[in-house]
Amino acid sequence: MSTLAYEIVDVFTDRPFAGNPLAVVFGAEGLATEQMQALALEFNLSETVFVLPPTQVGVTYRARIFTPTDELPFAGHPSVGAAVTASRRGMFGVGQVTQECGAGVLPIEVTATGATLTGGIPTLGPELDLEPLLEMTGLAADDHAGPAPRVAGCGLEFPYLPVRPDAMARARLNAAAAERYGIEHISVFSWEADSQTAHARVFVPGHGVTEDPATGSAALGLGVWLVASGLLPGDSRSSYAVRQGAEINRPSFLACTVTAAHGAAVGATVTGDVMAVARGEIAVPPFVG
Repeated sequence: MSTLAYEIVDVFTDRPFAGNPLAVVFGAEGLATEQMQALALEFNLSETVFVLPPTQVGVTYRARIFTPTDELPFAGHPSVGAAVTASRRGMFGVGQVTQECGAGVLPIEVTATGATLTGGIPTLGPELDLEPLLEMTGLAADDHAGPAPRVAGCGLEFPYLPVRPDAMARARLNAAAAERYGIEHISVFSWEADSQTAHARVFVPGHGVTEDPATGSAALGLGVWLVASGLLPGDSRSSYAVRQGAEINRPSFLACTVTAAHGAAVGATVTGDVMAVARGEIAVPPFVG
């Protein structure tokens, strides 16, 4: 029976059994998409990443990222976790590497303990209707706090719903409402201006994940939202932090920066540690043609 090597790592945490767990699979270049999807469902984590040879000259490696239900063009914790795990396995050293993925070629700075990921080109959507977002998160109109919700991203877009701090513990995913409104994922957060820290919860009903413990792509897009909403400066580089996952017993910490010019974000980074927790071999699923 053919097998593939894999590792389980916890991303965006400095201790094991916290942060966001990730399966990192190696040697899968001969697999079809359907076989990769079957493996992601078998691991049944929020994401599984396959580290593959690049298809572009000069790129360090290629990453294909799957939730239990489908493939994503980009995600933060698989990108950070894949880079650090591959480096620890000797595929490349620490320092600057480049990752090819569905969102393009992204730079990652790898260290002995973690990595800093630079997101894709910032994008910003219009303001959103508040009622559907409140309904899908089980919150009321008076829970909303701050600027209007809107979509933003750096490779993967999210709707951002700012709420009062006391509303965070009460947020509950209403999957039926999310399906009715066609909302695949959402970041609900409260903002602490003094410490420039967001307390976030990310629900991902459209990709088979009720709640994500740490979401690097959402942390990147949050910086775009914060600049657009006037909560971070529009002409400088700012640092901010995201705390996530405590409500599901997976506390996570994401250290971020956003660079802005002329009132708009032009780039963002997210940094996190990676803890190794398990490794092994997994069978290759049968090919169904």
